[in-house]
Amino acid sequence: MKKTLTLFIILLTLTGINNAQEAETDFLDLNKPERLEMFSDLGFGMFIHFSFDSQLGVVISHSMAGASDDYLDRFVNDLPKTFNPNEFSATEIATLAKLAGMKYIVFTTKHHSGFCMWDTKTTDFKITNTPYQKDLLTEYVQATREAGLAVGFYYSPEDFNFLYENNLPVRRRFPEPIPQSIMNNYLELVELQCMELMAQYGKIDVIFFDGGEGLLQEKCKEVVWDLQPDIVVTRGAIQTPEQTVLGIASDEPWESCITMGTQWAYKPTNEKYKTGSRLIEILIETRAKGGNLLLNVGPKPNGELPEEQKANLREIAAWNFINHEAIEKVRPWILPHEENTWFTYKPEEKTVYAILTGTTNWARGERKEFVLKSVAVSDKTEVSVLGQSGELVEYQPETDASTCFEEKEDGLHISCVRAQRIYNNHQWHNPVVLKITDAEPALVPPAVATIGAQRREKDGKETLQFQGEIIKTGDAEKFKVGFQYREYAGFVEELYSDEWQETEKMEVSRTGYFWQGTPAPEKGKEYQYRAFIEHPRLRVYGDIKRVKF
Repeated sequence: MKKTLTLFIILLTLTGINNAQEAETDFLDLNKPERLEMFSDLGFGMFIHFSFDSQLGVVISHSMAGASDDYLDRFVNDLPKTFNPNEFSATEIATLAKLAGMKYIVFTTKHHSGFCMWDTKTTDFKITNTPYQKDLLTEYVQATREAGLAVGFYYSPEDFNFLYENNLPVRRRFPEPIPQSIMNNYLELVELQCMELMAQYGKIDVIFFDGGEGLLQEKCKEVVWDLQPDIVVTRGAIQTPEQTVLGIASDEPWESCITMGTQWAYKPTNEKYKTGSRLIEILIETRAKGGNLLLNVGPKPNGELPEEQKANLREIAAWNFINHEAIEKVRPWILPHEENTWFTYKPEEKTVYAILTGTTNWARGERKEFVLKSVAVSDKTEVSVLGQSGELVEYQPETDASTCFEEKEDGLHISCVRAQRIYNNHQWHNPVVLKITDAEPALVPPAVATIGAQRREKDGKETLQFQGEIIKTGDAEKFKVGFQYREYAGFVEELYSDEWQETEKMEVSRTGYFWQGTPAPEKGKEYQYRAFIEHPRLRVYGDIKRVKF
């Protein structure tokens, strides 16, 4: 590792950052509330996983863990010699991101391998020592700003190359502490690299720290908040579920990071991509629950995006061009969804967006009716379909394209037509959005928490016993509670799972704990489960948890 330059000595003096031996161990969170509010308004971002091992199409960085000496030697010393992303166009990627409705981009400046995508002075393991030779980060930052998008960095405090150079096993968890002398150098490395990133590229809006929990990550947070106090730290300071979304809505900012396929970096073969429609549904669910979606792309070794990823982004772009206001600067409604209808809300405007999923066979010109149980209206309310004038259905002059609504005892009835022609064949597989102005809650929803699950024996038979808690009853005097469960499909595959099984329901009338059982499932398998509570008008769910036996 090369020693610090005068720039770093000056910065250390000015900022008063502790040396490695005095590193903070307490959890540090200096995110400013107004900056977190800004972050929540952004709502939708692009994650870019890109590094020199994209040439192999393997998992980014992690192939180093447990690898042979021969593999590590060739990985570190030979593979960078053929990395030349000369077709990387940050402008093209930023333009596509903006079309898709994304408001920020987060780029992998350094993943766990330790390979730096900028011209760092801390190591020779960097992009300027490849045939590409240039500082790719400079191009990314400039293009992202020019597109009007917020600039984000991903940075890994963990550094497999540092471990390799110091004759330590390449791994993420150490059974014994790293020797103090080496740990001091490790902390100095991440400190200087974060200082470079904060000092050389202007204002950075967002940073995502991945790994190095404890001393390494805390040192990184200390540096970036000291040099750029307005930066928003996501992972390391807020919830960042990976390859899934929260099971319930949250008023606190959170960010879900999701891949289009099964891998973060480029995977040339054996990849299984989600459809554009499924990604739109994930975006809708995330925003309805108050979170941001950070959707990942993995450029090819030459820097271009794979065609499948560009196609998905353009399908999202078409949907966003029509429905952008339903996901921009919105907050959760009183509940995330009623069956297949998801909600977002603009409190200042008293506007509710009802996003109608599960309508893939809705023919253009066909009228459908929807009943919303949680939304009440006034004499000032207007209801419209986003993107449509409500005045005509092209080539169907006899069809009434208007949207009408009526509040009845069982809820708000809305009758509307899918009028807009999006594709040549008149079909459109993605959700239609209803905009409801001057809206109010029609009820006070209950709330339920999923507590736990355990295997028990009852009457000589094994059962799976679930526990939940009724947090509040809302405006109902009596209601039913129960649990849903399903086999866990897997880390990536979870987002394809839809089918739940249910326990029997029981009637309750007060807050407190409740239990319900089901025949014990097969041993050795992992299951997801969640509690639910049925208000007379609708059902509300608790968070999703997992259990393995």
